[in-house]
Amino acid sequence: MGFGDLRSAAGLRLLNDFLADKSYIEGYVPSQADVAVFEAVSTPPPADLFHALRWYNHIKSYEKQKASLPGVKKALGKYGPADVEDSTGATTDSKDDDDIDLFGSDEEEESEESKRLREERLAQYESKKSKKPTLIAKSSILLDVKPWDDETDMAKLEECVRSIQADGLVWGSSKLVPVGYGIKKLQIQCVVEDDKVGTDMLEERITAFEDYVQSMDVAAFNKI
Repeated sequence: MGFGDLRSAAGLRLLNDFLADKSYIEGYVPSQADVAVFEAVSTPPPADLFHALRWYNHIKSYEKQKASLPGVKKALGKYGPADVEDSTGATTDSKDDDDIDLFGSDEEEESEESKRLREERLAQYESKKSKKPTLIAKSSILLDVKPWDDETDMAKLEECVRSIQADGLVWGSSKLVPVGYGIKKLQIQCVVEDDKVGTDMLEERITAFEDYVQSMDVAAFNKI
């Protein structure tokens, strides 16, 4: 298990492949696992590694909250694809050919046999990943959209919300829910493709209708 050196092109490719059908390193919400891997990536991944770049930018938005994210941070080698040898804790002891680090050692010189084995293992891993069907990660989100007061035109508020269109965003059912003092909030469902639409984008677009919208909260978030 492990990504190897996340400052290398090979390590970033493994991270990108790992995140092809996942939003986070572990589970369905940001956690200390994401923080551990994020801190090991020294710079944003290149644009062609779009899964890794999407994840990097998303976790970066939690910079001020990372200490409060759930979970316990483990060693970097505890995260990543299970079928790749962890090289983060490799020692300099001599090993048999079968135990050669997938990403090479820190030695300046590398034998031809070591290079050949490393390249073969990388090729086998890439071949295995390419045969897996591409999964589109989707989420079902329930939003609470609150007006300013009981005089707000809720029909117009809902019209504004539904006017937001984006690739990977589908609006669903909605209803008005009393919150007190004659005020009702709009509760509306939507389905999003995780790689294309996030809650931050939805909040920014919805609260832009400031004549009608006071605030937006995520009432429920479920992976599909």
